[in-house]
Amino acid sequence: MNFARTLAILAALAAPAAAQTDWKLVWSDEFNGPAHSAPDPAKWIYDLGASGWGNRELETYTNSRDNSYMDGIGNLVIEAIKTTAGYTSARLKTQGLYAFTYGKAEARIKIPYGQGIWPAFWMLGDNSKARGWPAVGEIDVMENIGKEPSTVHGTVHGPGYSGGNGIGKPYALPPGTRFADDFHVYSVEWNPGSIEFFVDGHSYHKLLSTGIPPGTVWAYDHPFSFILNVAVGGGWPGNPDDTSTFPQRMLVDYVRVYQRDAAAKP
Repeated sequence: MNFARTLAILAALAAPAAAQTDWKLVWSDEFNGPAHSAPDPAKWIYDLGASGWGNRELETYTNSRDNSYMDGIGNLVIEAIKTTAGYTSARLKTQGLYAFTYGKAEARIKIPYGQGIWPAFWMLGDNSKARGWPAVGEIDVMENIGKEPSTVHGTVHGPGYSGGNGIGKPYALPPGTRFADDFHVYSVEWNPGSIEFFVDGHSYHKLLSTGIPPGTVWAYDHPFSFILNVAVGGGWPGNPDDTSTFPQRMLVDYVRVYQRDAAAKP
């Protein structure tokens, strides 16, 4: 092998690592609070109540330490509990506290499992109250329904392609392996005109603005905020059954946002 070709191969091998230096960390929560303390109120607020959330969900979302707390070793815990009155859980969001436009959003999460359990890490257009859903846009970085322990989904919802018509793809682990058995990194790279989904750095779905249904609108050119939640029941996962066990816990090691200087927007 000649010297020039050797240099070219080495450069190609080094390229992916070098490309990562383009990203600059601009926001994060590392969840390093004391054991059983609340999530940082400067970064997270709560959705509360038992409205079904448009999905026929069964849980009541609370701000109780029974349902969301730091474990003292660097994780946020969202815990779904079965009580004599029903189910409780937590739904945290950064709406009104933090939103961003374009970049790489990622979270390292160990999800729960079981029939009727529905964990998610997702993003919602930050002007949802003014514009309404689905016009505001939704980016589901990771969703799992417990009856599919080896599969997660990455999906977008917008006007004309929402609900059961959302545009997405699944990502599956090898047979016999569950996402609940370990932490995994779920991320999107969001640029003008494209959204690409990753699990542990593996790209599995890239949507372009030219790939949405004819006559519909690309709803992803404005600020989005984060949501973390564990739902119980609903039209998609179905309700818990005799195989379901509680409590179920989602552990979140971190949520981070990176941007390239050229793409960063307020």
